[in-house]
Amino acid sequence: MPPEYIPLQALDVDPEQTLEILRLEYELASRRRSVRCFSDKPVAKEVIEHLIMIAGTAPSGANLQPWSFVAIDDPALKKEIRIAAEQAEKEFYERRAPAEWLKALEPLGTDWHKPFLEIAPWLIVVFRRRWQQMEAAMQKTYYSSESVGIAVGLLIAAVHRAGLVTLTHTPAPMKFLRAICRRPANETPFVLLPVGYPAPGAAVPNIDRKALRHIMQLNLG
Repeated sequence: MPPEYIPLQALDVDPEQTLEILRLEYELASRRRSVRCFSDKPVAKEVIEHLIMIAGTAPSGANLQPWSFVAIDDPALKKEIRIAAEQAEKEFYERRAPAEWLKALEPLGTDWHKPFLEIAPWLIVVFRRRWQQMEAAMQKTYYSSESVGIAVGLLIAAVHRAGLVTLTHTPAPMKFLRAICRRPANETPFVLLPVGYPAPGAAVPNIDRKALRHIMQLNLG
């Protein structure tokens, strides 16, 4: 049976306005930064729900949508996640991290202490489904890492547009997140995102983004 198709609802943008729209989008996107200094100011559950709905619009391999999002605002759960994450990070920083990785992190001033995991009003734990139930059988998901990565990108952009901040936190290893969040064996932790407002006076490292000439090649020239 051929797939069912419906009319595309593309955005109707005047071609003469396209470049100006993209300039404004770049100006907004260029202000996005990873933040580790959070306020405990509350964020409504409905805001988090809409952020996750936006992430769920991402393209995915065979439209299998191989993601799960666990949103946590319970103080006890956030504390449990912080304790487990700091234990993993302390072991990583002190015993397992390669010297070149620690050197690369020096300008950012990061270490194994992660107080933001309790201070931020919300934690969103993103999981990747390696396989999932399809009709009467379990089916492998395809391009699941790429698909979940795109969804996380949409989520981060939406957080920024909403006037909130986040951080892509990947404690190593992350298996404890599956246990704490009570996710099934077919789901693998992908990233942990604290979400909230920046703390008053929050500061970020003074870093630059690569210029266009360093990230884009036109044709083969």
